[in-house]
Amino acid sequence: MGRLNQDPGIHGILVQLPLPPHIDEDVVVRAISPGKDVDGFHPENVGKMFVGEDGLVSCTPAGVMEMLRRSGISVRGKNCVVVGRSNHVGKPMGLLLLQENGTVTFAHSQTEDLKEITKTADILVVAMGKPRFITSEYVKEGAVIIDVGMHRNADHKLCGDVDFEDVKDKVSAISPVPGGVGLMTVAMLMYNCVKAAIKQEV
Repeated sequence: MGRLNQDPGIHGILVQLPLPPHIDEDVVVRAISPGKDVDGFHPENVGKMFVGEDGLVSCTPAGVMEMLRRSGISVRGKNCVVVGRSNHVGKPMGLLLLQENGTVTFAHSQTEDLKEITKTADILVVAMGKPRFITSEYVKEGAVIIDVGMHRNADHKLCGDVDFEDVKDKVSAISPVPGGVGLMTVAMLMYNCVKAAIKQEV
């Protein structure tokens, strides 16, 4: 890792997670130079995101925000519910929504009355890791649904955390799986690579 950090010909470093059990993910991520951390997982980049400074932002949450912007969906003043609290998606997702003046609620595995909370959401971001868990009973009419989940069902087809077919006619917008957040994650990874390269060359 040290060699890659020092190599001027390499502008971005990405660690493919999850790592084998005998390798400490935190140690590896912290070993990456923050300026080359195109995943946006290094504590320095997380800290910059927290205080609103310019850094490399976690790709999936950044991709969700870009998706909302490009779709003309304003976060300002909206009730935003994030289902999931992982360090890589849930927590940064809530922070980015907050920075755009959304009113943010987190829900997770210990949340009571999950259905009642998700039904308050104007914008519902689901990153809970349970295939097709969120049905139409969990969403209010006209809500915007962002499905971050990625699973294979019994037929080996990709699906998300949201039951797309059950929910789609009740909401104003919903991201599909596949073809939704995953593509935006890759796009933001490329964005971070270019941003890192420009900063290193200046």
